[in-house]
Amino acid sequence: MAPSLDTEVAGLLCVGFHGKTPSPEVLELIRRGVYGVVLFARNVESAEQVAELTAALKRAAGRPLLVSVDQEGGRVARLREPQGFTELPPMRAVGELGDAAIARDVGALLGRELRAVGIDQDYAPVVDVDTNPANPVIGDRSFSRDPEVVGRLGAALALGLQGEGVAACAKHFPGHGDTSQDSHHDLPRLPHARERLDRVELQPFRALARAGVASVMTAHVIFEPLDSARPATLAPSVMRLLREEVGYDGCAISDDLEMKAVAEHFPLEQAAPGAIAAGVDALLVCHTAAVQHRAIDLVRGAVERGDLPRARLAEARGRVERLLRFAGPAPDPAQVRACLRTPDHLALAARIPALTTGRDPTTACS
Repeated sequence: MAPSLDTEVAGLLCVGFHGKTPSPEVLELIRRGVYGVVLFARNVESAEQVAELTAALKRAAGRPLLVSVDQEGGRVARLREPQGFTELPPMRAVGELGDAAIARDVGALLGRELRAVGIDQDYAPVVDVDTNPANPVIGDRSFSRDPEVVGRLGAALALGLQGEGVAACAKHFPGHGDTSQDSHHDLPRLPHARERLDRVELQPFRALARAGVASVMTAHVIFEPLDSARPATLAPSVMRLLREEVGYDGCAISDDLEMKAVAEHFPLEQAAPGAIAAGVDALLVCHTAAVQHRAIDLVRGAVERGDLPRARLAEARGRVERLLRFAGPAPDPAQVRACLRTPDHLALAARIPALTTGRDPTTACS
């Protein structure tokens, strides 16, 4: 039997929840049809507990369910040494080495440890080019201030992740590296002309597209020459840039629609259906069950009224289905420690020296 329209639309959402076991709210969203669940530090107690949690979520779904996390290394890592995982330095330290083989090994390490606990997608690598010394959110999360280095190492890390069966996600398209505001709290604007975007911001995303990265995350940043009123997540011109100029045909995922850059400037009635209409395939809604359900209702209503073409819904669904090939089975919590903090993993982490340049902003965000 064909899925209902409500199920089809719910299948465009990845949701977060509170608690270290599946909450009634997330279980209801899984029953409604969401394609994925994203974990945060609030969901993590130990490696075994994470494996038990992902296993419970996947069993509750009874279908492929994609579990995601932000595990970049450095200050943006939800899984850390006290919980049993290998901690890595920020990617700027990898960038200073400039060695694609090490970047690929780092991706493989991340992939093995995530796969061991049942996590299917990593919102990494960051491929923003760190061109602004005043940037409060990217900084040492970026490999480099050189677009070529960012693209080369980002592609290598993505291939390492995906070689271990974990989907990579290049973020934040078309580039968050030159902002002086944090989109978790403000709505950044950039005046960059197309020539500048082509030369700097887009170069790493082209490299990741060529490498076959499984997904790309959009930025809640206004690029004035492309759309002076809407951030990239809601701007059709920016999404056309991703498809036609960068040449990427994989799954485009919004950054969290509950971030203030969107939530305080665009009502959900505009943001949820607007992102899908613009060309985003999957919506990330990370915190509030009522907002998650309402986002589904609003997108479904837009389809029912004809404001959102069914062809666009089908295109988005197709790209999400391709991403779901990474959704793995429920893990065995009793087996996870054998794959974590292995001698090889610790030796690789030790090969990456402490930062000698760059900055270490303290804002920890996704």
